[in-house]
Amino acid sequence: MTVTVLGASARVTPAPDGSPVAEAYARLAEVYGGLGVAERAAHEPLPRGVGWVGADELAAGGPALDAFLAWDNAQVLKDYGHQARPDVVASFGLHRYAWPACLLITLPWFLHRRVPSLPVSGVTFHRTLGRVAVRVDGFACLPDDPGAALPGARVVPDGEALRDEVRAAVARHLGPVLEGFGPRMRRGRRALWGMVTDEVVESLWYIGTLLGEERRAMAELEALLPGSTAPYTGGAGFRTLAGPDGTELPTRDRASCCFFYTIRPDDTCVTCPRTCDADRVARLTA
Repeated sequence: MTVTVLGASARVTPAPDGSPVAEAYARLAEVYGGLGVAERAAHEPLPRGVGWVGADELAAGGPALDAFLAWDNAQVLKDYGHQARPDVVASFGLHRYAWPACLLITLPWFLHRRVPSLPVSGVTFHRTLGRVAVRVDGFACLPDDPGAALPGARVVPDGEALRDEVRAAVARHLGPVLEGFGPRMRRGRRALWGMVTDEVVESLWYIGTLLGEERRAMAELEALLPGSTAPYTGGAGFRTLAGPDGTELPTRDRASCCFFYTIRPDDTCVTCPRTCDADRVARLTA
């Protein structure tokens, strides 16, 4: 699915003292102006009210999720003049939450080898402003990390153990969110976790490219999701196509489908299995 810029003027507010993730979130704001992350200390409430929705509210699947998806429904009508199916609207809504939510965990790991714990009670989202507010509930790190002495640090022995922490942290956060969205999406468990797999891969791949570290992001994602790590469906799945001048063009096949073709049948994602390699090369070299 095409990445939607969430907001044109996202800002980062001062992080709590001793934050293990402040540098990563500040770097995110530098390279991707559509998303700003504001941290809150343990005693500070997360923003609620007009425009804000809690991840726990999305997980509950009630009126807050109804309002969240009403925005997606209105956006489809406005942009495409077409009424999407309810399950397609729900798929769009899940993508637009899960894409930034994955980065809250994967980017600190990618940049600083720190994996924050973010339960659904610790994240609120303002989609039209492109803002996320978080309360980090501890973090995992490696033994040689200077942050190992910080409050809330949990040291794990090596890189593979830290990758386990990434996979677990994403699953702990998005698992409950899938429970809220799932009944509206007409998809089974495997397909839902396929969507999460795609959001983990494509969000970090995109930001890694903006950071000038696309190849490293791809390598890290292939190690993170080799294809045998339940509940995730499939692996990172990168492959390379040859451009007309011999240039290597990285691509992948999504583990899930966003159903955008139900709105515009001839307009598929570059990584959609429906998009043939010739079309991918043409679009990647345009």
